[in-house]
This record gives sequence, C-alpha cells and structure tokens, in this order.
Amino acid sequence: MGVRKYPKELKARAIRVCQDSDRPVKEIAAQLGIGYETLRSWVRRAEAEGIEAEAGLAGTDAARVAELEAENAELKRINEILRLASSFFASEIDQTRRWS
Repeated sequence: MGVRKYPKELKARAIRVCQDSDRPVKEIAAQLGIGYETLRSWVRRAEAEGIEAEAGLAGTDAARVAELEAENAELKRINEILRLASSFFASEIDQTRRWS
C-alpha cells in the first residue's frame, strides 16, 4: 500500500474536529474517510507542537463551523430515527389493511 496524500484543508479540519470534539478519534477518522492511525498521528503531532489547527478561519468562524458540524450530526441522528419510525408505522398500517 502506498503513501496517500491528503489535502492540507482536510488535515487541518480533521485535527480541529478532534481537538474540539469529545468523540473518539476512530469515529471521526471513519466519518472523514481517513485511516485511524493517520489521524491519530496528526493530532498527536499538532498537540506536541502546540499548533492550533485552522483552515484559514478566524477563531469565531472556527467555533461556528464546529457548532454547525455538531448540529448537522444531531440532525442526521434525528432523521435516522424518523426514517425508522416511518418505516415501522407504514408496515403496521399495511398489516391492518390486510386483515380488514
């Protein structure tokens, strides 16, 4: 397997998300399509060097992006719950029509 190059913006964003989030690095790596060990080493290196990961965003913008990413993740979870509930109730309605 060869060495894979990641864009600087992706690397900076991934490090920032790890630093700003309570989620496990493994989960973030899977979500972003990055190898776990790769992301872990990026974060460790950034912490060791004391570098704040920024992708050209001001502090308030970076905080807003992190807030929106968290909100987006919550909305995705809610949509999944609603999709499952909709499917459940549709199957219930279908069963009652068969017996009518």
